[in-house]
Amino acid sequence: MRLAKRTSNLFRVRSGQHTPGLDVSGLGGVISVDVAADGSATADVQGMCTYERLVDVTLPRGWFPLVVPQLRSITLGGAVTGLGIESTSFRSGLPHESVLEMDVLTGDGQVVTTRPGEDLFDAFPNSYGSLGYATRLRITLEKAPLYVDLQHLRFDDLDALAKTVDAIVESGEHDGVRVDGLDGVVFEPGEAYLTLARWRGDGVDAQPTTSDYTGMQPYFRSLQERETDTLTMYDYLWRWDTDWFWCSGAFGLQNPRIRRLWPRRWRRSDVYHRLVGLENRFGVMRRLDRARGKPDRERVIQDIEVPVERTADFVRWFDETVGMRPVWLCPLRASRRWPSYPLEPGATYVNVGFWGTVPIEPGARDGDKNRAVEAKVTELGGHKSLYSDAYYDRETFERLYDVANLDRVRERTDPANRLTGLYQKAVNRR
Repeated sequence: MRLAKRTSNLFRVRSGQHTPGLDVSGLGGVISVDVAADGSATADVQGMCTYERLVDVTLPRGWFPLVVPQLRSITLGGAVTGLGIESTSFRSGLPHESVLEMDVLTGDGQVVTTRPGEDLFDAFPNSYGSLGYATRLRITLEKAPLYVDLQHLRFDDLDALAKTVDAIVESGEHDGVRVDGLDGVVFEPGEAYLTLARWRGDGVDAQPTTSDYTGMQPYFRSLQERETDTLTMYDYLWRWDTDWFWCSGAFGLQNPRIRRLWPRRWRRSDVYHRLVGLENRFGVMRRLDRARGKPDRERVIQDIEVPVERTADFVRWFDETVGMRPVWLCPLRASRRWPSYPLEPGATYVNVGFWGTVPIEPGARDGDKNRAVEAKVTELGGHKSLYSDAYYDRETFERLYDVANLDRVRERTDPANRLTGLYQKAVNRR
């Protein structure tokens, strides 16, 4: 049993599918936005609703989700079953932590309403469809600002950067100023930036001058070029999407001449993802590279989390061992322990995101760099997301992701074993 849907943010090439998927085209909307008497707000959202569609509904009403993953086409159900993160995660955790209840289509064909504290709910985050599919979610919203003021802090010492992250997460402020969003970029070990975001809403006397990074200038370059900036809230939420962080460079989009010819409506992550899908299917660039005598390349597309005190160690190791630049940083804290992604509650972690390819060296295998990343992350007490290639042996995988707990839940919700298991999905690419 699988889904048939038009968009995906998975980056592992799946084995051939010979069965039709479930038609979920009718599950892409926002059911309601409700504001309570105490001023709090929630939204009931269908599982295949994208965050772009959700924000288009909530933001004009003055609200937005506690965590809005960086890419427009990520769905609510996908972010919960497959994890997601953004700059508010240092105070709001991952998207599943703001879910109040959800309806899940389980392997036995039932739609089950489940809430925090129940086995199915608690095991669902990071289960990647092995426990079923969310068809409806009720999530908490927070007040949306009109504008976001940014401050880009440069660091030439990764240890100093990690200490600053730790202090901000602990206090919620920097130099006495509240911090509402926090992420960063390491261009190289001696040039890194933290971006501190502060919401600016009610009480704005005049419309400030704001930047627009959907045009000729990629957002990530602005970190190196200016110390402060202001964006509308809408543009802040999607600041990374226009250039797929910096991966649009693979399509020439950072060349001004090509960028002018590329329609603005096609400068978005789902378009780039479709182009990658075509390359995975037909391998045109791979064949051209081989014809030119270039080595095959390994995809190293991963998001990992390590404790904040080990962040500098990992980034330096990654730069020396893999040699891919830049990388993204995003701090987070989990409010509680989740079985399939067991971060320590209340501890500060830093997500390190890196997305690209590296040449396969003579005598090396495709996947060796990814295997090295997995081993290093485990050594440093971290975890990695499973949206891309995974190479763990079965015993290690089952220990890291508490597959025994998933199996206990599956015995009750999928007794006929109709759904594919997490190891088969993540490692065997089923």
